[in-house]
Amino acid sequence: MDKQGQTVDFLATSKHDAAAGRRFFEKAMRRNAVPNKVTKDKSGANQAALEQLNKERKVPITIRQVKYLNNTVEQDHRAISRLTRPMLGFKSFRKSRAILAGIELMHMIRKGQFIMAGCDRLSFADQLYTLTGKIRPA
Repeated sequence: MDKQGQTVDFLATSKHDAAAGRRFFEKAMRRNAVPNKVTKDKSGANQAALEQLNKERKVPITIRQVKYLNNTVEQDHRAISRLTRPMLGFKSFRKSRAILAGIELMHMIRKGQFIMAGCDRLSFADQLYTLTGKIRPA
């Protein structure tokens, strides 16, 4: 998340290691600006990924671990957790990625981050169905 509370990016991987963290940060920086500072949780994988990226940069990214600043990320993640908890797990990683990507997209539409031309009068669900090309069930 950025300072304004907008989702920067998300990445679902089967392993949460330094390589996955690096892929996430590179993907996020390609789609958005390169950050000056990154506030992270206690994840060692993210720490290692950011340190690797900093070795290759002229101007390093400031890495900080501040508990109260990370709360905004956790609060944003709560909405996704609330939807997935009743599912009692996923049968496969491939299905979980697809479901979580849809939930994240719906969350971004709800926050007003994903705006499509001509969809300003549609409900959030109708916008999602417009994206998928499916007809909304009656």
